[in-house]
Amino acid sequence: MNLISPPPTAPTTTDQPMVVNCIAYRKDGSRVGDISLDAISDVLAEPDSFVWVGLHEPDETLLEKLQEEFGLHDLAIEDAHNAHQRTKLETYGDSLFLVVQTAQLVEGHLAFGETHIFLGPRYLVTVRHGASLSYAPARRNCEHTPELLAYGPSYGLYAVLDFIVDNMLPIVRDFREELQQLEQDIFAETFNRTTVRRLYDMQRDLMTLRLAVAPLQDIINQLVRLHPNLIPDELRAYFRDVYDHVFRVNESISAMREMLAAAISVNLSLVSFGQNEVMKKLAGWAAMLAAPTLLTSWYGMNFQHMPELSKPWAYPAMIGLMLAVVGGIFVLLKRSKWL
Repeated sequence: MNLISPPPTAPTTTDQPMVVNCIAYRKDGSRVGDISLDAISDVLAEPDSFVWVGLHEPDETLLEKLQEEFGLHDLAIEDAHNAHQRTKLETYGDSLFLVVQTAQLVEGHLAFGETHIFLGPRYLVTVRHGASLSYAPARRNCEHTPELLAYGPSYGLYAVLDFIVDNMLPIVRDFREELQQLEQDIFAETFNRTTVRRLYDMQRDLMTLRLAVAPLQDIINQLVRLHPNLIPDELRAYFRDVYDHVFRVNESISAMREMLAAAISVNLSLVSFGQNEVMKKLAGWAAMLAAPTLLTSWYGMNFQHMPELSKPWAYPAMIGLMLAVVGGIFVLLKRSKWL
């Protein structure tokens, strides 16, 4: 196959929605064009070329086709077909297999997905599962800098990882802005169950996001230090930049989790404080009602001789005594801020 002339575009790329792109590049980083899956082996037969394939939730038949074209390992193909893999980096001969967790805000809710990446000396294959943005912008950025894409598929790997990590920063930023809005409800005088539930959901989502980001630090660190046959020394600085971004995202998530834990604690404390204030007021009113109840209860007793029954001023005196006792209790509770 002559890479100088544009290759034919096969119907495979257009007829199968699982194939997002299948593009051949020259050694100098310039784009040759779209190719069919059947033409991959022909492209790889040329010494000065490599292939970048992007898939979205492929079926078993498509993965078997890619395994045949690239000679991918059976275990890697099995993992790529089944989602819900842990974040990891595996070495199979002269190729790497990476599993990276992705996150995306979908209608205000945080959804998670996975991206499985095959990296070889002459190919890069990305397989997306679940919630994940298309890597077309990352690919276009690579094509705009052919002098860097000339380093091979490893620069495409850097662009994909950088794209994944950079898309996590706005998520943490949105959580921070939402927390600032919820602070008004937290310090409101009335208890709002929805606020507490949303704080808990945010903390749960951030925990899951941290579990997705934290292992990525070790993977990027391996790409910075190891695999010289796949990662040129000229690109290690770019992977260190991705590591810095991952570290910043991880630190932001940890800070947000602490803020959420503090917000939940403050909200519960304010609720307890409000309940205590209500109980104090109820206890105060109960104390004021207890004094006249005690005094009037004497008249319910069946005594034949009551000392004040024969006195015409007895009832007014008793009423005045009750008012004085209740007024004294009210003043005392008011000074102690129970009422």
